[in-house]
Amino acid sequence: MAEANISVAQDQFCCPVCLDLLKDPVTIPCGHSYCMNCITSCWNQDDARGVYRCPQCRKTFTPRPDLGKNVMLADMLEKLKIRFQATRPAPHHTASGDVECGVCTEGKLKAVKSCLVCLNSYCQNHLEQHENLFKSKKHNLIDATGRLQQMICPRHYKMLEMYCRTDQKCICILCMVDEHKNHDTVSAAAARTEKQRHLEETQSKLQQRIQKKEKDVQDLRDAVMLHKRSAQTAVEDCELIFTELISSIEKRRSEVTQLIRDQEKAAVSRAEEHLEQLEQEIDDLRRRVAEMEQLFFTHDDVYVLQSFHSLSVSESTENINVSSHLSFDNVIKSVCELTDKLQRFCRKETKKISVRHIQIIPAPEYDTREEFLQYFSHFTLDPNTVNHHIQLSEENERATFTKTPQSYHDHPDRFDVWTQVLCIESVSRRCYMEVELSGSEGLAIAVAYKSIKRKGNSPESAAGHNDQSWSLFCSPSSYSFWHNKIEIKLPVVHSSSRIGVYVDHSAGVLSFYSVSDTMSLIHRVHTTFTQPLYPVFWLDKYSTVKVY
Repeated sequence: MAEANISVAQDQFCCPVCLDLLKDPVTIPCGHSYCMNCITSCWNQDDARGVYRCPQCRKTFTPRPDLGKNVMLADMLEKLKIRFQATRPAPHHTASGDVECGVCTEGKLKAVKSCLVCLNSYCQNHLEQHENLFKSKKHNLIDATGRLQQMICPRHYKMLEMYCRTDQKCICILCMVDEHKNHDTVSAAAARTEKQRHLEETQSKLQQRIQKKEKDVQDLRDAVMLHKRSAQTAVEDCELIFTELISSIEKRRSEVTQLIRDQEKAAVSRAEEHLEQLEQEIDDLRRRVAEMEQLFFTHDDVYVLQSFHSLSVSESTENINVSSHLSFDNVIKSVCELTDKLQRFCRKETKKISVRHIQIIPAPEYDTREEFLQYFSHFTLDPNTVNHHIQLSEENERATFTKTPQSYHDHPDRFDVWTQVLCIESVSRRCYMEVELSGSEGLAIAVAYKSIKRKGNSPESAAGHNDQSWSLFCSPSSYSFWHNKIEIKLPVVHSSSRIGVYVDHSAGVLSFYSVSDTMSLIHRVHTTFTQPLYPVFWLDKYSTVKVY
């Protein structure tokens, strides 16, 4: 029986505010007891109204009652505290991310439940006390949450149980008869059901987009792998072909060298034969000359006459044409002609091996304006490049065609004939910009290399009419794309005065969009950019462009 009495005493000696054993217990006029600090804190909040309530029975007191320590309760609690702490279960202290018990005073424990009536969170020990104290009342318990304060109306301190569709916010019951009177309101549960359906639809759309993006990623990875394999195969095949070609040329070189050596050997052999013959004839002639000299000094007339016939010199019938060098000019000329033909052939055939015949893998683009805006860049018009018939705003963000020439100073970067203006900032990575158009005639939005010519009226200075610029011409009734003097007429998509320009420099992607509630693609280009790009605008009569 003693154990049962103590168990009952534990519940009755808990403070209804902190749910812990009473500390410095005081008894207020209605008979309920509280911790001195707990009831003092509650009544301090009621000072503004001047009416003080019992947190348990809600009885009011005016003026504020004086509080005195209940000595008898304090003595009983000291004896009960030892037994109560001995029977308390092992605590579960909080870890990172856990909700702390709002009652524990020393060593905050992990809360397991939150009460929407008491607006507090409780550990297992204090939860049991809470349930024992309010077993006759149905308090709404939920899993422990750290958002209790966000679930309370900051004005009326009531649960946010309703949802105002008019103002799109959660409200309490009292808000419905106050600032949200006559508004379209439903219960928070009903509003959640509606929002849940919308969230499910949005989630479904996002899942579809994720699947599409994942498919694009996989397709892109497959394309990259295929591209790498194809490139490796092409490199290996070309290496083999060029190796065979080099081997063939080496063979032909060896044959030509051998041919020259054979001709050299034959010519030298013939020359040596003639040389030997000539030397023999010279020796014979010298011998005869010596014998003749002896005859000059002989006094025997008969001997001279008899020897004269044998010493007479017969004329040589063979003429030997001697050249100072052997000529291979024809061979050298033929080899030079072969080299020229081979080089011309190689250049001609190499041009056919163009990157334009290789499928460039486009970078994935986006579906919504918000996705493009993550690459948004701000651009300003360059006053050093603007034509004299274009007037700039003070912020250099708006350009307007004017018949009256503006008094700009001379500058080497200024367009002197074409009514164009370049931007100061360049594009070398991913970039997105938007342009607002107005005017009855038309204008052009382009990107160009900084090396585009600025002087004269030749096509080299006009955006889209050279190989250094890419231009979209916009008029109220038509679109067309220009590059290197070639025009591509485009269908008119959803017409809008705002044009979005997306550039992925490394991927060689340039896209133009009509911007409204949706992003409508006007034209996309896949190419190779070799230099940083600069936005450039061409204005016709009565036209204006604003850069964002």
